[in-house]
Amino acid sequence: MTSPADLIDVPKTALQLGGAFATAGHELHLVGGTVRDALRGRLTDGDGADLDFATDARPDDILALVKPLATGTWTTGMAFGTVGARIGDRACEITTFRADRYDRITRNPDVVYGDSLVDDLRRRDFTMNAMALSVTGDRAFADPFGGIADLARGVLRTPAAPEESFADDPLRMLRAARFVSTLGVSISADVDQAMREMAEQLQRITAERVQAELTKLLLGAQPRRGVEVLVDAGLADVVLPEVSALRMAADEHGQHKDVYAHTLQVLDQAIALEDGGPDLVLRWAALLHDIGKPATREFLSGGRVSFHHHEVVGKRLARARLKELRYSKQLIEDVSALVFLHLRFYGYQDSDWTDSAVRRYVTDAGALLPRLHKLVRSDCTTRNRRKAAALQHAYDELERRIAELREREQLDAIRPDLDGNEIMAVLGIPPGPQVGRAWQLLKQLRMERGPLDRNEAITELRRWWDQQPGATTE
Repeated sequence: MTSPADLIDVPKTALQLGGAFATAGHELHLVGGTVRDALRGRLTDGDGADLDFATDARPDDILALVKPLATGTWTTGMAFGTVGARIGDRACEITTFRADRYDRITRNPDVVYGDSLVDDLRRRDFTMNAMALSVTGDRAFADPFGGIADLARGVLRTPAAPEESFADDPLRMLRAARFVSTLGVSISADVDQAMREMAEQLQRITAERVQAELTKLLLGAQPRRGVEVLVDAGLADVVLPEVSALRMAADEHGQHKDVYAHTLQVLDQAIALEDGGPDLVLRWAALLHDIGKPATREFLSGGRVSFHHHEVVGKRLARARLKELRYSKQLIEDVSALVFLHLRFYGYQDSDWTDSAVRRYVTDAGALLPRLHKLVRSDCTTRNRRKAAALQHAYDELERRIAELREREQLDAIRPDLDGNEIMAVLGIPPGPQVGRAWQLLKQLRMERGPLDRNEAITELRRWWDQQPGATTE
């Protein structure tokens, strides 16, 4: 009968480490996601993926054993029993068996080293991450909590009772949602129930740790399913309340669609338009593009509903939430800009835009224009085929005009027809705020009228300058 161990292509690095630990009389086991991914056929000897190990050796002994084999080591996790080492093309983390106790106020354990592999596996998040393979010669496979069966069924269960597991570390609830997205698994009924009852405990988790899990969830293969777990279990009420708020009840006439369901569809459609791998900025923008609607909903006569200026409110809410989650300034600016701009196109559909309006659309989007194209196209979720076709045709036409103007006018780098030095030379003024105002004037003219020849630009600049109080030209 085939053993699970026979299904795992053990990396040479692991066998090399195993030999060193065996010689010293210690156990060494591949553990966690390393074993899980190997059993899923996602870990091979030549892929360079990181490796996780557990051992009965104490941290100082681990460090002494790996140093002769490693091109580099790191000890930032030694207080928690973990030593890191770069061996060949692999980053390896080796951790002493743990039997931690948690205060259940923070998520920081009182670190207690153990001597039992089974006890170490019991404290892990899910059964499919609580399997181990010895690499010290005997290739013994340990699966005390039925992880391989759960992996085969695609079900998340916890080694200990889920209430105990989540009380020890509430972050595991977010990991459950993340694994639904990244691994395509489902959640067992008892784990789901515990998440619903304990969601508020996520308040103990730092924003940085929450951000890391949400990023992995959104970059997964099925982020929609992960978001659904967050919302259904009440986790989003704590970490993404703006998304939970999208589940607005329809008005009494049933005149507007479920904004939450629409958002999930937009997320799916945006992902389908990605052309260079997962795009975190685009996915966040799709998820947050309508979060201004709950605060701006207004019931009108005839059963109509409006969300006037929801893109303005949405930009502010997106910026605040992503800042709270400690995202980078660049990501915050990019996502909030896309949220703000996502409605601009509908003015094009409703009226004929001048070339000036098209230039402004491109200039305001800047480097985000390709993402804005994807977001706007994804925002069409109507079941009315005629309306959907009209929207797509209108955006096709806008993109055609953008391409035409880009070819004709270097649209991606719209700048005034005179630079700062030329402005100072024409007006005979030194550097200062007046130069900046003149530059803005010429840029505005460039936006409105397209490229001007040099003489025309100088004429317009002097006309403007003559109207400025106290202006004199040399």
